[in-house]
Amino acid sequence: MKDLPLTVRRSIELLGICLLGALIVLGKGIVMPVLVAFFISIMLLPVYRFLMKKKFPEVLAILLPILLMVIFIGLIIWFFSSQIGRLAADFPSIQKNVSTHLTALSDWINRKTDFSTQEQVKFLKDQSNKILANAGTMASGAAVSLSSVFIFLGLMPIYIYLFLFYKNLLLRFVFIWFEPSQHKKVEEVMKETEVIIKSYLIGLVIQISYITVLLGGLLLLFGIKHALLIGVIFALLNLIPYVGALFGNLIGVLLTLTSSQELGPIFIVLGVIAFVQFLDNNILMPRIVGSKVRINAFAAILGVFIGGSISGVPGMFLALPMIAVLKIIFDRADMFKQWGVLLGDERPEKSPITFPKLRKKSEKVTEEIQREDNIKPVKSKK
Repeated sequence: MKDLPLTVRRSIELLGICLLGALIVLGKGIVMPVLVAFFISIMLLPVYRFLMKKKFPEVLAILLPILLMVIFIGLIIWFFSSQIGRLAADFPSIQKNVSTHLTALSDWINRKTDFSTQEQVKFLKDQSNKILANAGTMASGAAVSLSSVFIFLGLMPIYIYLFLFYKNLLLRFVFIWFEPSQHKKVEEVMKETEVIIKSYLIGLVIQISYITVLLGGLLLLFGIKHALLIGVIFALLNLIPYVGALFGNLIGVLLTLTSSQELGPIFIVLGVIAFVQFLDNNILMPRIVGSKVRINAFAAILGVFIGGSISGVPGMFLALPMIAVLKIIFDRADMFKQWGVLLGDERPEKSPITFPKLRKKSEKVTEEIQREDNIKPVKSKK
């Protein structure tokens, strides 16, 4: 491979990336449950190892962490169903509030434009007819999606069990792929990957908990209806980097609009969400995950959109840990080190055009240039 021209090598790398993406798209129904199970099994490893040290049978040491995970997911589903039930019970007041807001919006449009009330009603009827015409297709699509979700959730515990049970076999398989001289690097990659995935996923669980408590609690203090539901929806959507917070704000505003005839609560919700986001982004989350996942914003946003286009919401959730794992592998492989530089956030303060040392793959180059830049000439005393 090293004997090939540079353009040929880069073309092969790009073709490999495209082929990998195509395989994931074609087999996403198989690949995504396996990937999610892989990440969750790594997160459950500490519990598994603890139980093994306590002389639990291996099967029981695997099943107990999976049972804890199922209980945790079941509690989330129960909470959602209870909150949605409360939302459905308020449907008459929601209908009244929505009618009030629509009337106010219609009056504002009449004052600001030439779009009359009759034209607005006609527009709404046309859009309603279009939605009803597509209702059958939407219902069938929803049924297919729901069935795929149940299949996904049903396969997850099986995959997690198999990953933990065949952990040593899979590790041996990976080591056999490489020469003995490279085994040290492979071991470092595996250990660092485990640390990053565990810290990231456990950090996300902690993040969901404190955002739900903080946001839901503050909104309750201000008397906002469905405060806990807004809190947990925002906490879950916030797991999607950069994009999720925007949708979380939008859903919070819509839920507040349906539960109140005034506009004041909307500004309260937006203000509280902004305050909680500030605490999360600048104080809490950097201390929990922060330095362990060093991915630049451009790579993170692009990864989220690519993950979403490949496999929907699960791809968006897994985008950041997948990029972090790829960066670890790229940083350890001399052939792909430049891709690790592209994904990372180690932005050099000097231009590689001015400082030729920055054109090299070495990670110590930036530190050397910064040291040289800080050295000041000493004037001799006469």
